[in-house]
Amino acid sequence: MDVEVNCAENRDDVVSVVPLTGLDKLLGYRVSPELRDRVKVGSLVRVPILRRNELAVVKQFGLLEEYPISKLKFIYQVVQPFPVITPDLLLLAEWMQGYYLLTAESIVEAMVPSSVRRGMGVKQHTLLKAAKKIGPQEIAEIRKKAPRQADLYEFLCAQFKPLPRQMVLKRLALSAASLKALVKKGLVEEFQERQERLAYDDPLGHAEIVPLQDFNLNAEQESSIQSIIGSLDSGRFCTHLLHGVTGSGKTEVYIYAMKHALKMGGAVIYLVPEVALTPQTVGRLRSRFEAEGVKTVVWHSHLSDGERLDAWHSLASGEARVVVGARSAVFAPVQNLRLIVVDEEHEPAYKQEDSPRYHGRDVAVYRASLCQAVCVLGSATPSLESLYNSKIGKYTCNLLPQRVDEKRLPQIHIVDMKREIRKGRGPGLFSRLLIEKMADRFDRKEQTILFINRRGYSSSVLCPNCGYLAICSHCSITMTYHRFDEKLLCHLCGTEDKPPRYCPSCKSDQIQRRGHGTQRIEEIVKKFLPRARVVRMDTDAMSKKNLFRKIFSEFRAGRIDVLVGTQMIAKGLDFPNVTLVGLVDADIALRIPDFRAAERSFQLMVQVSGRAGRGDREGEVVVQTFLPHSPPIQFARQGDFEGFFTEELAQRKEYHYPPFRHLIHHLFRGVNPEKVSFYAEHWTRHLEANLSENIEIRGPAPAPLEKVRDQYRFQIWYFVTNVTRAAALLSRLRQEFRMDKTVIDTFDIDPVNMV
Repeated sequence: MDVEVNCAENRDDVVSVVPLTGLDKLLGYRVSPELRDRVKVGSLVRVPILRRNELAVVKQFGLLEEYPISKLKFIYQVVQPFPVITPDLLLLAEWMQGYYLLTAESIVEAMVPSSVRRGMGVKQHTLLKAAKKIGPQEIAEIRKKAPRQADLYEFLCAQFKPLPRQMVLKRLALSAASLKALVKKGLVEEFQERQERLAYDDPLGHAEIVPLQDFNLNAEQESSIQSIIGSLDSGRFCTHLLHGVTGSGKTEVYIYAMKHALKMGGAVIYLVPEVALTPQTVGRLRSRFEAEGVKTVVWHSHLSDGERLDAWHSLASGEARVVVGARSAVFAPVQNLRLIVVDEEHEPAYKQEDSPRYHGRDVAVYRASLCQAVCVLGSATPSLESLYNSKIGKYTCNLLPQRVDEKRLPQIHIVDMKREIRKGRGPGLFSRLLIEKMADRFDRKEQTILFINRRGYSSSVLCPNCGYLAICSHCSITMTYHRFDEKLLCHLCGTEDKPPRYCPSCKSDQIQRRGHGTQRIEEIVKKFLPRARVVRMDTDAMSKKNLFRKIFSEFRAGRIDVLVGTQMIAKGLDFPNVTLVGLVDADIALRIPDFRAAERSFQLMVQVSGRAGRGDREGEVVVQTFLPHSPPIQFARQGDFEGFFTEELAQRKEYHYPPFRHLIHHLFRGVNPEKVSFYAEHWTRHLEANLSENIEIRGPAPAPLEKVRDQYRFQIWYFVTNVTRAAALLSRLRQEFRMDKTVIDTFDIDPVNMV
């Protein structure tokens, strides 16, 4: 007989799930008695949808509304032994869905690694150990009849821990029959255990270990630590902004706070902006926590599926309580989360630029609030949004105004490149001052870092006769010349082409390569310092999986004299022998049409400068610029963060930019520019006719990069005071709005790039 019952009466038998099939709604299923003990909130399950067997995540027990249970289908399978999403992550996903206008499926896929979703199993191996002790006389009797069994038993008795089965048999040249006989007699135990993948390039197994040592904390560090520990002890959510100059010992504050959170029985998430920083950070944390029995795992996009699965399993099972990683580590399934550290919180790398679009720092703050945990945002150059939140009392601000051990901040030299060019000094891209100081450092066996935020050899290929410019056929940007590969490359879509020897338009042989990148800088340095060991670090050079760590290790060991790189070497790295930093072109960020251009330039100068003078020797910085009197450069030169913050915040307030209002970017794209423009205009009129929120609309207009991957792009900007209400309105109106299938539109909440 069919019986209709509500969810409260059948809580253990009925669940609502989020299907990972594009259906953005909850579906109900029954739980069989065989699976009842295994199905939990957050479990990954397989369910029947139409005629297919699909993945889904259990969101809750019971149904949202009454429904005949007899009509519900049964769950087929529980895919993983532990819930793939913790209860706080389920709540976080619900918030992200409304705030960032994302689908539930896209959020779950971001939270759960693909290897976990596919049901990939952990790697198992068979271990052996002596099951019980027997006397010499009994061993002698075994040896008379089966000497090889006696050898195996005595070998296992001499071991301090279980050993892999295959290794033991191979080492003793034994057959499986001898082992089987001892197992049958109850003298040897054979059992399965999870085996972590420790390949040569495993990021945890081979990360650099910084020796354990005690540090003498200064008064500012002690004060910051006590403030954070006080918040941890209160058991209430709090966000701390740790604003410390480069080299002020922020990492030590993090570690002391982490120790306290772990002592409370909690878990810690430690976020870094770049994968390149992970090995150094893991090494520091392992040197402190491994002796105390606390396991640290790594979480970032460069892991293999197996490594990611091992990390997930360690966290989901509670075996590991510390996770270090890039942006996506904010979704790690840690148990009893007490502390989240967001190092270099100002970095744009925390913003996911493709779907699902979210900001790792802001998600970290919200996840901490759900767990009543503490979130620590650290930076020498905090974002204006975070600083503003500290000024209005939303965040607690802890200051570290001095470098540890009273080390001086590096001396900054500003070089006006307009004068250098007029006087004909240096080989084009380098001032005489920078060349002299690099040569001096090489003679003194000290190291130099050269920074330029542009990959490749030349930024464009131009014909001076007819004005031909090599532009990507799929995107509206110039192709970059890469000399070492002898190719033109589009840095947006990856299109490659051969560099022309003659102008394709007028056939002139005078075609020129303009601009400069890391490859050209590397080549020039090798010419005027021929005996120096020069290495380039950018995304082009880092094609091999763990080349980051290899180069950093060699640089730290002194086997590299000059390191040339992009933004991946600009932050967080600590090399005591680096006494000179050169910014080859400090104006690149200022030339970008973005209201954050001044902030980014200031942050970049301060961060790159902070790589110098971190050891016993004082450091110097040479800044080459065509705009020596611009406010970001002058404020950075003087180390006047408060002055820059005050001036920049006043300008933001005048034009109602963040942090005084939020931005929402609405992008329309398609292969037909007329159709894309039409629907962008049509949507704008539809929105204006139905506005019920305080939304300022700017656009539609062609995007700065009008064409990317053969698709034309138009954009609209919304300035809003309340994102949640504005997002709800936009979502509702968008569902009502009919648009051609060939036109795709996306919302980006709180974007960090304007182009």
